[in-house]
Amino acid sequence: MTQTYLTLNNGLKMPQFGLGVYLVPEGRETVDACLNAFGLGVRHIDTAHAYQNERGVGEALKQSGLKREEVWITTKLWPTEYGEGKTLQGIGKMLERLQTDYIDLLLLHQQVGDYVGAWKDMEKAVESGKVRAIGISNFNENLEDLLKHATVKPAAVQVECHPYFPQNELKKRMAEYGTILESWYPLGHGDKNLINEPVFTKLAQKYKKTNVKIILRWHIQEGNAVFPKTTDPQHLKDNFDIFDFELTAEEMAEIAELDNGKRYYNATLAEQERFTQWKPAD
Repeated sequence: MTQTYLTLNNGLKMPQFGLGVYLVPEGRETVDACLNAFGLGVRHIDTAHAYQNERGVGEALKQSGLKREEVWITTKLWPTEYGEGKTLQGIGKMLERLQTDYIDLLLLHQQVGDYVGAWKDMEKAVESGKVRAIGISNFNENLEDLLKHATVKPAAVQVECHPYFPQNELKKRMAEYGTILESWYPLGHGDKNLINEPVFTKLAQKYKKTNVKIILRWHIQEGNAVFPKTTDPQHLKDNFDIFDFELTAEEMAEIAELDNGKRYYNATLAEQERFTQWKPAD
């Protein structure tokens, strides 16, 4: 299968499809999920300090026999690691957990805490070669404030994104910086109403695919990076089986009509502040 790539605003090419390991238990399960992905040709793993499984990702890379430059690793800093000096320390610990000399893409996980101080340290990490690209996750209300202070503009923004909520406004806001969008909840949190929309059923029949594959293909053609989480080898194989067909412009337009602003995660900024109260273990 032909993997597709997105070119970031610093010229790096990132595999567009990856494996997300949110809620995959640390240890053998994470290692096996990553090794299965590598065996299928997947070359992008999306993890985070808060997921508490970076060690498993690093161990899988080590066991895979793949060269470090063949695999793209995205990970995320938690708000308790934000702040000048503190963030560089956090990055050092990340590199140890991942057993690697550099991180391909490092994101701020949440828009609370000292994200400006953290961003300054992330910029230093890019200068020193410890990080290749930097970006943000779950930034909305505080996005403009961060951009105002950022010398290096975000290479990626990772947010909830699916056909009911395609993030068109955010894409317009970030277009001038060349920031790409990465999707979490790519299938609308598994909402059967979304997955079973008639348009997906119709297209699944036409292309001899499943409704889920049609939605993932839509993401690819929208230019979104996508990493559906699964620990089931067959599900992963199915999810990756989206590179041998293409939706037409008319079909993409039909899917665009599903946009109804429905979000599955609706925490207010005040509610998000609680993220500063929990410290992930090193």
